[in-house]
Amino acid sequence: MRLGVLGGTFDPPHLGHLVLASEAHYALGLDVVVWIPAGCPPHKRGQRITSAELRLAMTRAAIVGDHRFRVDDREIRRPGPSYTVDTLRELRDDNPGAELVLLLGRDAAQDLPNWHQPEAILELARVAVVDRAGGDDAAIAFPHERLSSPRIDISAREIRRRVGVGAPIRYWVPAAVEEIIRRHGLYKES
Repeated sequence: MRLGVLGGTFDPPHLGHLVLASEAHYALGLDVVVWIPAGCPPHKRGQRITSAELRLAMTRAAIVGDHRFRVDDREIRRPGPSYTVDTLRELRDDNPGAELVLLLGRDAAQDLPNWHQPEAILELARVAVVDRAGGDDAAIAFPHERLSSPRIDISAREIRRRVGVGAPIRYWVPAAVEEIIRRHGLYKES
């Protein structure tokens, strides 16, 4: 079994995330893509982020009904910083014999050597790097698979900004995610 591991803040999850997960599932021959919302992302300390519970609810809403995807809330349940290495160890223990494939964007992959226990991460999982036009593989100094994915210029930051100024986000996020954002008044101050 090949498990894709897609971690993120998902504040909010958007169509770019969904396209990436779908392409990874197909191109890498994954059995399932596990979406893991970060509980307390160490790289976002001091930044304002939506509550873990609402980010989890939005992530669940984004993938509902898609058998290729599942949401795992272990990082939200775990106290303290959300380190990828801890999550990979737990996933390995919970799925003996499964091959873990960590899905990363190019920026995250280039920064991986600065993450908590990067050598252990590379022992626990294969890494697949999303290849966008013009990417330099030489800048990534560890073995990895390349994943071609269409470039979709949607970012969570831009979605939050749009909500803050009253601009529409339809077709940027799934309708169920948009409903959660509206119902809870999220991002009004972005």
